[in-house]
Amino acid sequence: MKAFVFPGQGAQFVGMGKDLYEKHPVAKQFFEKANEILGFRITDIMFNGTDEELKQTKVTQPAVYIHSVVKALCLGESFTPDMVAGHSLGEFSALTAARCLSFEDGLKLVAARAKAMQAACEVKPGTMAAIISMSDEKVEEICKQVSKDDKLVVPANYNCPGQLVISGDEEAIKEACALLKEAGAKRALVLPVSGAFHSPFMQPAQEELKTAIATTEFKKPICPVYQNYDGLAHTDPEEIKTNLIQQLTHSVLWTKEVKSMLADGCTSFTECGPGKALQGMVSKIARAQNLDIEIQGIEE
Repeated sequence: MKAFVFPGQGAQFVGMGKDLYEKHPVAKQFFEKANEILGFRITDIMFNGTDEELKQTKVTQPAVYIHSVVKALCLGESFTPDMVAGHSLGEFSALTAARCLSFEDGLKLVAARAKAMQAACEVKPGTMAAIISMSDEKVEEICKQVSKDDKLVVPANYNCPGQLVISGDEEAIKEACALLKEAGAKRALVLPVSGAFHSPFMQPAQEELKTAIATTEFKKPICPVYQNYDGLAHTDPEEIKTNLIQQLTHSVLWTKEVKSMLADGCTSFTECGPGKALQGMVSKIARAQNLDIEIQGIEE
């Protein structure tokens, strides 16, 4: 069984999608449609902008979504998923590729999500940190230990064995990183992000996204969509919408998601979008279970 997986924020790079735009007429049409929907030429930033311009949340999230979805669309009849999944933002790409959302509606939701998340960051500043070579249980324990006296830090992204991202206010993140290093973590690296994503700090953004999703049509996808909120497969549009809303303030259960896909018979993973981060994560999850699977990306 074949799975297509879609990356999230952080996978972007200047030049992403340029070859697609120049080589595929269908891709060019979708890129131009995206420019029209967003009200600015995001393609100019994607193809020829600076890292700083591309790093803005309002640009990054639509850019990664557009690139990922257009890549899937350009596969044509070769896009035959038995299941799909996306990491954080990538869940919107996965839902669009699986025909649950239209390209236009998916982009509008992503743009609204990015704007709401940026606003939430300004209301309640925070940050995130990647913890390497430490058990999930120990990271969870230290997050609970630090979260007191108006400080908050929570597990945000369960990426793969030995890699967990935490999220919270800056003081709590620094304290947690220090304690995790003392406990034996190989690295505890504060990330260059503008907020505490996938934490309660995103509550204002969640309310805005809930309103946007309520007025958007979700259809039954062409295959099961594995979701970040519970790590399980879903095909019911109402369940998908509920889980998509919950995702903003809860942990991304990527490890559980991939394990669920493997348990359901997946033998091949294709990353569809910029970068190769998900290929590395899936490989580590599969190795931890002594499974030999095919993992690849897509050439433009």
